[in-house]
Amino acid sequence: MPSLIDSIVGSRPFGYLARAILTYMFWASGLAKLIDFNAGVAEMSHFGLEPATLFNTAVIVTELGGSALIIANRWTWLGAGALAVFTLLTIPIAHTFWTMQEPIKTLEFYVVMEHITVIGGLMVVAWKSAPESAAVSRPDFAELNA
Repeated sequence: MPSLIDSIVGSRPFGYLARAILTYMFWASGLAKLIDFNAGVAEMSHFGLEPATLFNTAVIVTELGGSALIIANRWTWLGAGALAVFTLLTIPIAHTFWTMQEPIKTLEFYVVMEHITVIGGLMVVAWKSAPESAAVSRPDFAELNA
C-alpha cells in the first residue's frame, strides 16, 4: 500500500470516521426513533411487536448503544454482535420477502441481501477488534503439508 494511503487509513480519525459510517444506518435510525418516539412506537406496533413502547426503547438502546461501542472502539465485539443479531432478527420480522408478491418481493429480497452483507461487515469489525494475542494460533498450510 502506498505510504500516503497507509498513513491515512492507519490514522485514528480515519478509524472513527470508518466506524461512524459503518454504523450510520443504526445510529440514524436510533436517533429518529428517539426524536420521534411515537413514530418508533407505531413502527413496532405495525410489525406486531408488543408492548410497542418497550420494543421501541430496546431498539433505541441497541442501535445507539451498539453504534457507540463500535465508534468508540470499546467492547467493539459486543456492539458488533448486538447490531448483527438485531439486523438478523429484522429479516423474519420486517423483511419477509418469501410471503410477498412481486414486485415488492424482489425489492425486499435485495434488502435482506444487504442486511446479510451488513452482518458480514459487523463480523469483520468484531474479528479485527480482537487483540492479536487472543487470536487462535493454527499451523500454516505449509506446516500441515510438511
